[in-house]
Amino acid sequence: MQTPPILVVGSTGKTGSRVTARLEAVKIDVRHGHRRADVPFDWEDNSTWAPVLEGASKAYVTYFPDLAFPGAVEKVAAFCEVAKTTGLDHLVLLSGRGEHHARLGEEAVRASGLSYTLVRSAWFAQNFSEGYLRDPILEGVLPMPGGMVEEPIIDVDDIADVVVAALTEDGHMGQLYEVTGPRLLSFADMAAALSSGIGRPVQHVPISFEDFHANIAAAGREFVADVFTAIARETLDGRNAQVCDGVERALGRPPRDFANYVAKAAASGAWSKAA
Repeated sequence: MQTPPILVVGSTGKTGSRVTARLEAVKIDVRHGHRRADVPFDWEDNSTWAPVLEGASKAYVTYFPDLAFPGAVEKVAAFCEVAKTTGLDHLVLLSGRGEHHARLGEEAVRASGLSYTLVRSAWFAQNFSEGYLRDPILEGVLPMPGGMVEEPIIDVDDIADVVVAALTEDGHMGQLYEVTGPRLLSFADMAAALSSGIGRPVQHVPISFEDFHANIAAAGREFVADVFTAIARETLDGRNAQVCDGVERALGRPPRDFANYVAKAAASGAWSKAA
């Protein structure tokens, strides 16, 4: 008898691609949730939701660019209602630490009546190697607002491992896993670790939130800059300067250290100018 597929909404994203790869590596049928999939999914078109959910047993849900985006919480709540009608057994939601709208998204899932696991994440380490900060790092700078605020930055591979556990193992229903790295780091500390791992100097350059917005807008879409700057303004005030035990609770092991992430990313050529 064929096992029902697991839906991964955002299967081409930083966490979704890793969750997909892990599930497929153990021969679990994954239904890809994105606009170009065989059965397309689009957050902006609710007629696409039921077809990708139909027959799926579980789902991992991310919202791009973030739950802070206008209308995101309402769409997540509506998606949960559709998921109930299609008989989804369990939903795993990715949210962000210290974000008001992320908490509202979590509450929408809690109130839906679905079985759920919530994964509330710290700032992604992979933003340095797979996101808008890669190009500045290639130039030897890490331009970030927030001064000397500290963040327990997390390796996205840890998030993926937690999500896969929540999708494939017993004991994770109703759990909130607040996932962070193992230690607090300022952006200056991160720049020092990047310098050491890459083998060339990277300097933290404190910038204003306005300059942060302009940098992201220059590298991509304006609406992404709007959302990420709003999140930075909200969260880079010290509210997230605590290490949490979500990874250890979910997986029974400590989270990966930022230095290990840098070494692995550097070895893969993440900061090679030819990449």
